[in-house]
This record gives sequence, structure tokens and C-alpha cells, in this order.
Amino acid sequence: MADLISIPGIGNTSLELLEAAGFHDAESLAKTGASELAQELARANSMLKITKRTPGESTIRKWIAAACDIVGIPEKTAEPAAIPVNYEQNPQVIAMLADAPLAIPLPARVLLAHQLGVADIPAAILLNCYTGDLDVRVEQRLAKHPPSKPAVVSNRYVRLANSGNSRLEIDTSKIRSGDQLAAPVVREVHDRPPPDRVALIRAPRPSTNEGRDPQSRWYIRGVLHNNTLAIILGAFATLLLMIIIPAAILSAALLLASVQAPEHFSWVPKGLLALPVILPVVGIFYLFFGLGGRCRICGQQLFVHRPHLKNTRAHRIPGLGYILPLCVHILLFRWFRCTHCGTPVRLKE
Repeated sequence: MADLISIPGIGNTSLELLEAAGFHDAESLAKTGASELAQELARANSMLKITKRTPGESTIRKWIAAACDIVGIPEKTAEPAAIPVNYEQNPQVIAMLADAPLAIPLPARVLLAHQLGVADIPAAILLNCYTGDLDVRVEQRLAKHPPSKPAVVSNRYVRLANSGNSRLEIDTSKIRSGDQLAAPVVREVHDRPPPDRVALIRAPRPSTNEGRDPQSRWYIRGVLHNNTLAIILGAFATLLLMIIIPAAILSAALLLASVQAPEHFSWVPKGLLALPVILPVVGIFYLFFGLGGRCRICGQQLFVHRPHLKNTRAHRIPGLGYILPLCVHILLFRWFRCTHCGTPVRLKE
């Protein structure tokens, strides 16, 4: 898929606004309409305050025309795509979620029996930003009973049953006395039942927070992240880069002063040269892990500054911003609150 940044006229601010509205590639942009997209961008900008002024319809038409040329869709036949709709307010969807609030994963034996792989299972849709019509059917299924044999009327007499010569054999091994039925049934109980994956994602194990105050920061809370190691490495790389950059600049200035005026700066150690040298290494480490750290709930980048309104409950220190306190909180307490959506996410089971 072609990136939106390759379209003329789309800068970083416009790209961020399009992504907030649900358009991530040129193909989705080519299939939408100018008026519908203008309304959606205005709605997204009113919520996130990304830019002071949203693009007009004339600018949006130029974007759509350029996207059609890139994708190869004729502009006159490009049909407007459905704007993402929040189906969570639909009464049928509310009834469906009330009847089945959890998605039950397929057991491994079912996948083996039907020769299915993980890639063969379709991904679930997001009900709060689904593009297109959603057909929801809520039905109540009753237990099926075997159909009774209809009565046969013959010569004004009703034949209630067909009495053949076959006899029903009684299995005496299944007969139990009244004392046996009154006795309690002893069932095998496992000492440690297998953990429920859905419950583990929602809340940590009881042993994780044993003896901790629920009101303290050491109490691990939130939804379990699906890639905890990447978040921890991203926080470490970001924190290391924020320390190395000013230290490298200061050491470079001192080393330059020691060369120009050795009589005044003879005390500067030559070992400070290591800080500017390792700065590119730390930068590469940040590019691999810092840019890839995203929130599991909203999908926003955690360790990249974005000029929009932050959540009121996000980690913040006056004068230091949001990213540095977030990294320290992740490394110390193994959980964090997303800067963008405010959802608590934990990095420990």
C-alpha cells in the first residue's frame, strides 16, 4: 500500500489528522468522498486539537485525485467509502454484547481437526470505528428435541405407536440404588487449574500484588500488554537517549574548549569523547525499540512527542513533559497509563 506522505500537499500535521480519522493509506483515501472526509477530519480535529484549521474541500479533492493516480483508480469511478461508524451505540449490538460479553478462543483440538492455522482465522472488527454496513442478528436458540412420530389415522382409529417385535434391552450396569444416588459424587479436582487467558489479560494474578497497597504506584494494574519486552526496551532506549543527548553536547563543548584554551580547561578528561561517539548507537537503539512502542488500546506511539491534547491522568512532571515520566514509571513500576487514552496497561502477569 502506498503511504499517505507520498501524496503532494500532505505534511506531518495532515498525516496525523488523516490517521486519527481512520485513513492510513492511499487506497482508503482514494475511495472516499471530499465532503464526507472533510466532515470526518473536522470531527477528529475538534476532539484531538491537532491543527488550528482543518483542510478545505478543494484541498481534500486534490488529495483524493493524487491518491487515485497512485492507486490506479479512475477519479470519476472512485466511490466514496463508508466513514467509520461507532456501532457500539446500536441497540442490536448492545444486546449482542450483553448476551456474549467475551470472545471464546478456539481450542487447539478444533484447529487440528479442521486443519486450520492461526493465519486462517479472520481478525475481529472494531465496533467503535467500523467502515461499512454491519449486519447484526441476535437470536435466542432453544434446545432441539427430536420430532415426535406423527399419529397415523386409519379407518377412524388412531395408532398411537408402532409396536413391532423388537424389544428394548435394559442395561443393568447403569441401574443404581437409592443409597448410591444419595451418596456424594467424588470428582477429581486439580490442584492448580490452567489460567484463564481472558481473565489474565484483564487483571493480574493474585500473587503479583500480594502484600501491596492498592493505592500505591507499586500496585500493578491495567490490561496486560501483548509485547511487554518491546515496551520495556523502548522505555529504556528513550530514557537513555534523553540523557545522552545533553551529556554529549556538554562533553563536546568541554573538549573543544580544552583544545582551544588548554591553560584554562586542562582538567577536562579525554574520556568524555566516548559520549559523542556512543550517541549514534543509542539513536539506532531508539529507532528500533522507541518508535515501535505503542499502546495496546489506542495504538498511539508512546515514546514520540505528538502535539495534541493529552489525557488528564497521564504521567507528567511540570517542566519535563510526558515522555520522561512515562519511561521512569514503566521501568520502576512495570505498568503505565497511556498518555493519549489514559488506559492503565501493565507489563507483568
